[in-house]
Amino acid sequence: MSHPGASRKSISIADQSTTFEKAARHVMLVLSAKGRSMRRRELITLLTGAAVVWPLSAGAQQSSKQRRIGVLMTIAASDPEAQARLNALREGLAARKWIEGQNIQIDYRFASGAPERVRSAAAELVNLKPDLLIANGRAILAALRDETKTIPIVFVLVPDPIADGFVSSLAHPGGNITGITNFKYGMAGKWVDLLNEVAPRRSKFTFLFNPETAPYAPKFQKAISSNFESALAPVSNNTEIENASEKTSSNEGLIIVPDLFTSGRSELIVKLAAQRRVPTIYPFRFFVDRGGLLSYGVDTLDLFRRTAIYVDQIFNGEKPGALPVQAPVKFELAVNLVTAKALGLDIPAQLLARADEVIE
Repeated sequence: MSHPGASRKSISIADQSTTFEKAARHVMLVLSAKGRSMRRRELITLLTGAAVVWPLSAGAQQSSKQRRIGVLMTIAASDPEAQARLNALREGLAARKWIEGQNIQIDYRFASGAPERVRSAAAELVNLKPDLLIANGRAILAALRDETKTIPIVFVLVPDPIADGFVSSLAHPGGNITGITNFKYGMAGKWVDLLNEVAPRRSKFTFLFNPETAPYAPKFQKAISSNFESALAPVSNNTEIENASEKTSSNEGLIIVPDLFTSGRSELIVKLAAQRRVPTIYPFRFFVDRGGLLSYGVDTLDLFRRTAIYVDQIFNGEKPGALPVQAPVKFELAVNLVTAKALGLDIPAQLLARADEVIE
């Protein structure tokens, strides 16, 4: 299948000049027929028409070949974070002249934080036979990988693509998959440090995660200092989240492991942490927007904008397996002072000065 990127390049200056010369000759013929009696308004109309014919003729070739993208998101379509991520993706695409509804069509599916929904949504997208797939998260990438070995897949927010067997190496992914990672496991040390900064003398740190969608959680636990006591709290449904919350003491610190499951249940997790008065750190800023105490993690919108770079490269002939996997370059710290006050915590001025967002 030919693609718009190739079409744009195939419109040479010679082709454009030929089109314009034909239009100009038409104007001259009309001028000859009209003689000197032609009115100024008629002349302007003819010349304007000639100028319009030139770019439109070239543009018609560009828009005649539409590419199709399938996007599978971790969270619900109604979630403001999902829409913000998709807007960032569309901005990145538009900056590279890929416009939804013009030269690209985008089909969206949403797992809505439900692991059982991922497989069927992945199959639906692959059956549409898109030219490229975008996978938001590890569980979604695994499902799409199992559905196709030929359609290019660009992933975003996947922590360890080599360990999971998605790519051969970061520099040379191989196969039909490439994309952008999110967290290194050493990030857990940063989460512990930040919790100690806002709520000193924690007796233990507990990692809340879903073992099906975030089997990598133990690697985060191992990355923190052995000087701290830590525990894993595996959960797979709302009831188990509630039970885990009841077992967590206000003297502990709670760390929410980033994945499809926890992102899809952000409001419940934030509410329970507040009820139990447990200082909690989250992986993404939108948790803090919803009442969470503190977050430190990647700038998700920046990653979605950068995903468009891969789309553009692949649509212009590059092979996904030859495009290196990239890492995040922007991280953000967010603090909710309203929640801190409710928990009786005084946030240090130095931390507030470092924060990218402070909710008061």
